[in-house]
Amino acid sequence: MEIDKAIRECDDGRLKTKYNNAIYVIRRALALYSVQEVALSFNGGKDSTVLLHLLRAGCFLHEAEENNSGGDAADGGKTFPIRTIYFESQSAFPEINSFTYEAAATYNIQMDIIRLDFKSGLEALLKANPIRAIFLGVRIGDPTAVGQEQFSPSSPGWPPFMRVNPILDWSYRDVWAFLLVSKVQYCSLYDQGYTSIGSIHDTVRNALLCIRNSDNSEEKFKPAYLLADGRLERAGRVKKNSSLVCGKLSSISNGVKMENLNSGSMLTASIITVGDEILFGTVEDKLGSMLCKKLHSIGWAVSRVAVTRNDIDSVAEEVERQKSTDDMVLIFGGIGPLHSDVTVAGVAKAFGVRMAPDEEFEEHLRHLIGEKCSGDKNEMALLPEGITELLHHEQLPVPLIKCHNVIILTATNVVELDRQWDCLIELAKSNGILVLMDPFVSKCFATTLSDVEVAQPLSKLCAQFPDLYIGGYRRSREGPLVITFEGKDLSRIEAASQSLCQKFHAGAFSEIE
Repeated sequence: MEIDKAIRECDDGRLKTKYNNAIYVIRRALALYSVQEVALSFNGGKDSTVLLHLLRAGCFLHEAEENNSGGDAADGGKTFPIRTIYFESQSAFPEINSFTYEAAATYNIQMDIIRLDFKSGLEALLKANPIRAIFLGVRIGDPTAVGQEQFSPSSPGWPPFMRVNPILDWSYRDVWAFLLVSKVQYCSLYDQGYTSIGSIHDTVRNALLCIRNSDNSEEKFKPAYLLADGRLERAGRVKKNSSLVCGKLSSISNGVKMENLNSGSMLTASIITVGDEILFGTVEDKLGSMLCKKLHSIGWAVSRVAVTRNDIDSVAEEVERQKSTDDMVLIFGGIGPLHSDVTVAGVAKAFGVRMAPDEEFEEHLRHLIGEKCSGDKNEMALLPEGITELLHHEQLPVPLIKCHNVIILTATNVVELDRQWDCLIELAKSNGILVLMDPFVSKCFATTLSDVEVAQPLSKLCAQFPDLYIGGYRRSREGPLVITFEGKDLSRIEAASQSLCQKFHAGAFSEIE
């Protein structure tokens, strides 16, 4: 069978693992239910296209095993044995309809066309036919995936059937790896910059794939498989009548605000340090403050820096709190084979997913530590299932880990953090892992005035300049008071600092570097 042969002969270890797991789920379903009792819900999108070809391979292998043919069952010209349902909609892209009917003709699919809504259509279908299980192309991260497992009964209020989700743990990268390695046809819209296709009313090209001519006269889009950050797969799900230009999305996608990022908008990050040794005061956290400076240098505001215990629940609670309120979460510490190294598992728990072996990451670990990559060390290759992207850079011996809007850093000292940050910035310039914006600028003034003397003028200044961060601190109780002005508009900082100085006698404040 051409699909099975293509995957098994490829060099992508991760894809082989995902494929084998999906085929196992399909063959298990075919062992539980007869072919007459199952159906495939097909919608012409990339996920259901993957599922169609997985089912073709699964049925082939299942039949070969039943016939004791050792995988040599005939494959050409046969009708696809699984009943296929297509919910045709007037709001679907014409390209989706065309591709669906072409696929049905190419692979001899007996397709039921339903022109009702999904629920009503299923009720009518199940009433007329004894369908007990339906294969769905649902993946973790899809709006409908919440709470689902690979075998999940239908929700209360729906017709009773078993939802079978063979690709639940697949990522955006896995889907495209399968389609490209298998060399199967997919809807032409994906070559035109669409990354997630809904209806004609809520889908546009993904602006992250936009290419402009040097004179900005013409827009072109890269194909969907070149989207580097799968977390932004649904960034093209906006209204057709919304203002969208290359590099600007008037939407919020998976927590990342994408509107007019370089002109006045604010992205926020939070930093989590994991380590009992820091909470005990045994070790001083130098990396947190260093990360704050680095984030400010690319225009990100840091909303919170937290230190948490070395246990899974503490990490999960902190990640859960911050991932939903900030655009990006950077977390470090607690990574490795020790019993106290729990960060990755905590991130998985925060997203409600399991830890699963990642062959690609294990290969990097084996290259780094040799055959010692076993036992507890081998557990380092367990990563959050279905939401993990590995950030590769030639200067990094092991790729960094990104789970949606959480980046897990492995640095243990300032030298390693410098290197990892530089790699992140290089990756950001090429594939948008981090949005790079105008940096924050600051001015600092020292004064011998007392806190009481400057308190009221500073309060009024904060109200007058809400776009600036205005603060004050002393390096020592007897030392001078340092007033800081931070923001993205130097002219505003100049105006605020002049306003403060004008309220006092000449020489009351002196600018410091």
